[in-house]
Amino acid sequence: MTAFPSPNFGERRGGLRPSLVVIHYTAMASCAEARARLCDPGAEVSAHWLIDRDGRTEQLVDEALRAWHAGAGEWAGQGDVNSRSIGVELQNTGTEPFPEPQIAALERLLLGILDRWDIRPQGVIGHSDMAPARKADPGPRFDWHRLALQGLSVWPAAAAPGVFRADLRRFGYPLADDATLLAAFRRRFRPSATGPQEATDAALAADLAARFGIDGPAVQA
Repeated sequence: MTAFPSPNFGERRGGLRPSLVVIHYTAMASCAEARARLCDPGAEVSAHWLIDRDGRTEQLVDEALRAWHAGAGEWAGQGDVNSRSIGVELQNTGTEPFPEPQIAALERLLLGILDRWDIRPQGVIGHSDMAPARKADPGPRFDWHRLALQGLSVWPAAAAPGVFRADLRRFGYPLADDATLLAAFRRRFRPSATGPQEATDAALAADLAARFGIDGPAVQA
């Protein structure tokens, strides 16, 4: 691992510590281009980690500090995701597959992060999960199932269908219109699905809510 420290960070607010990992793609042509932006004080964006296509992993911000990667959004009914998360950028234009060396490096990195901060697998989310109305990364080509098989994220089985919108809210998704929620859910859990919501969508959402859901105000549809 190499370090190219970014100046774009601050203290985590309110004594918060990381309980989430947010995975992004850079949407840029090269890792060098992405690094330059993430380390540019004028851009006012950053991430804790940047992983190139060949697996080279660079730390840009200390994990104990608040990087500026998530932007507006929420997860599990709480905002200021930057103060509650560690951001990982994967070099990818958004239209290409993620190479094996890059995903293997991500898996190694996640193992360490989850151990260091005692983060549960359901705390590993995509940028599009916490900001579904404005973000699509890491996109439908990202293999969430592979991470789940190693205990680095979660994957649903079918359960008795419930109320799709309420179950996604209980899992952690923010309030959004039905079409936006369906697109975000499918991007992660059913990337090949198209068309209107189906019983399978509701069955998988019900399992996410039952096994990994949160309590309190966030369950409200």
